[in-house]
Amino acid sequence: MPAVLAQDLRKKYGDKAALDGIDLDVGRGTVCGLLGPNGAGKTTTVRILTTLLRASGGRAEVAGFDVATQPRQVRRSIGLVGQHAAVDEILTGRQNLELFGRLYHLGPAQARARADELLERFGLDHKGPAKEYSGGMRRRLDLAASLILAPPVLFLDEPTTGLDPRSRTEIWRAVRDLVAGGTTVLLTTQYLEEADQLADRIAVIDAGRVVAEGTPDELKSKLGGDRLDVVIHDPARLDEAAGIVGGAASGPAEVDRDTRHVSAPVSDRVRALTEALAALAAAGIEAEDVAVRRPTLDEVFLNLTDRRGGAV
Repeated sequence: MPAVLAQDLRKKYGDKAALDGIDLDVGRGTVCGLLGPNGAGKTTTVRILTTLLRASGGRAEVAGFDVATQPRQVRRSIGLVGQHAAVDEILTGRQNLELFGRLYHLGPAQARARADELLERFGLDHKGPAKEYSGGMRRRLDLAASLILAPPVLFLDEPTTGLDPRSRTEIWRAVRDLVAGGTTVLLTTQYLEEADQLADRIAVIDAGRVVAEGTPDELKSKLGGDRLDVVIHDPARLDEAAGIVGGAASGPAEVDRDTRHVSAPVSDRVRALTEALAALAAAGIEAEDVAVRRPTLDEVFLNLTDRRGGAV
């Protein structure tokens, strides 16, 4: 049984379709990344799956419970970290976690014990109020609060928005530890590197529909495998260089004049690189930088999300 299942999930606001038939199947103990531009429908999907919003059509199950007919059981089985930290800045980290424990109907001793466990797990030993925490510490505290009852399914809605790289890495480490312990994570993000780092599978959403799904490597392979990238010293010779690189590659080259960058798909990495460099040198065209690389998730994302319309 999947941890999260959505079939033809729909949501309308008047005549506007926020979700237009979302299908998801998230295996237990995995991370599923939901990618999409602003307004694609990611947060709407999470709000329906966490029982905060009722769908207009289709069905969904979380931890084996129907979100429409068994919302109470779903809420007992999930944790949710929204886009904004939900901690009380006046209270200390310990007081915040004890408060959440009491709200979840734990007894005083049990709430204190759970707070101690989570403070140690997330490295939150600061004694002062939460307003003194760094952005990364606040998000870790928010994540800890969502795990008071150790839910089997955790929803993270853009959890690292606005964080610096060090804080983002701390959150990534915490998420990996949770998944290693058996937690299933559904992650929405606009950081392509985040999805590449964390997600076992990715669903790309655009205009309320899933437009592509697969592992990060499967999605990258849709753009044709490896690419040969060359940065040309003389911008006046870009078109000439593009013809040479394209001739050595397995497809026509693309030119970015702002960065003096020529890029083309290749099927034989070594042959294409060797032939392109030799031909450029013979033509007297100086290359400042050369690399053979896989397509990035950024390129996949831009290729898949042609914005002709938007969702909420």
